[in-house]
Amino acid sequence: MKNLGRLRDAFLSVRAFATLRYREYRLLWFGQLFGTMGGWMDEVTRGWLIYELTDSAVQLGLVRGIQAIPFLLFAPLAGSAADRYSRKTQLVVAQIAHALTYAATAALVLTGLIRPWHVYVTAFLVASFQVFQQPARASMISDAVPHEYLTNAIGLNSLMFNVSRGIGPAIAGGLIVLMGTGGAYAVQALFLALASLWTVAMKPVSHAHRKDQRESFLSSIVEGWKFSWNSEPVRASLSCSMLAAFFIIPFTTLLPVFARDLLNVGATGQGLLLTAMAIGAFASAALVANAGHRLPRGKMMLISGMFYGLSIVMFATSPWYLLSLALMLVAGLFHVHCSVLVQTVIQSYSPPEFRGRTMAIFSMNQAVITFGAMVFGALSAIDGARWSVAIMGTVGSLSMVALYFGMPKARQIR
Repeated sequence: MKNLGRLRDAFLSVRAFATLRYREYRLLWFGQLFGTMGGWMDEVTRGWLIYELTDSAVQLGLVRGIQAIPFLLFAPLAGSAADRYSRKTQLVVAQIAHALTYAATAALVLTGLIRPWHVYVTAFLVASFQVFQQPARASMISDAVPHEYLTNAIGLNSLMFNVSRGIGPAIAGGLIVLMGTGGAYAVQALFLALASLWTVAMKPVSHAHRKDQRESFLSSIVEGWKFSWNSEPVRASLSCSMLAAFFIIPFTTLLPVFARDLLNVGATGQGLLLTAMAIGAFASAALVANAGHRLPRGKMMLISGMFYGLSIVMFATSPWYLLSLALMLVAGLFHVHCSVLVQTVIQSYSPPEFRGRTMAIFSMNQAVITFGAMVFGALSAIDGARWSVAIMGTVGSLSMVALYFGMPKARQIR
């Protein structure tokens, strides 16, 4: 036991993991670990299920596209609720509903009653519950750690997110082989139930002002948008996030074209490209978690966004697979560096009573990514995949340069 205690103390003495010393953050982190794992498993399981039922590649895209709708419809409402009421309650209720939806899907598959429309309805419901989880959970990070550890905490969250992104789909694939999609959904339900148990153990934190609870939801939403616009650090961060979401991040939609037709490496080569990007993302999250508040966050956020765009422009023009692998690693590194710093700035410069609404606006970048993917696809049909990625990446990189010089206060954000 003494050796285990020493090992734990040595682990927590590493700066990147120091935030796990705080009980509330530790509970939140473990809850998100299980929740995120279940979510990444769903990426594989839902696609496999709809393809089994319909044998249609078109419906594979549609079932993903429908999950962007709740982020547009419900994100402002979810953010306002997180600022008006108990964030812990909102998170627990959304996670339990999420778990029950997975359990219902498992039951439908195992009883042979599953139909394609069930997959679409549950996809919409799962995305809706995720919309309500995100601003509540993200806002709770600031309540769980001292301000000077916020960058470490968000970096550690990103580290866990990228580990889950690598492990979750692999677990889902193995479970589908061993137990079918019904068994995979049953395990996903278990993971969300465990996430709820970790969250239930947290202490509730009071943050809502009486004024927030008296005003209507519409007024609360409008106030959140006004604050986000009037606060230059928050406005700069959200602008950076949305520009990246539209012009840069959706380039992965065209990876099958690069892998099969341009680099001639097939599906295995595409998997390795994504693995390289995940390795870069993991390394970046570890670096940010370790550096913490020592980073010049505003300047690094915009510079990382600019180099993210440049890295995909270079990827678009690369004629060699090994060079493309290296550029995917670089893209993953700058992507996470930018994203973690964006979230840190938003939370650092949003008062507790506005934090749920600002993080809800941030979560709407999921819908922006979907629209961006449609533009990438349309440009690819006109000029080819290389030109599509090169044009969008160039515009994305130049937009970061415009933010850098157009919002001088953003460069001074610490």
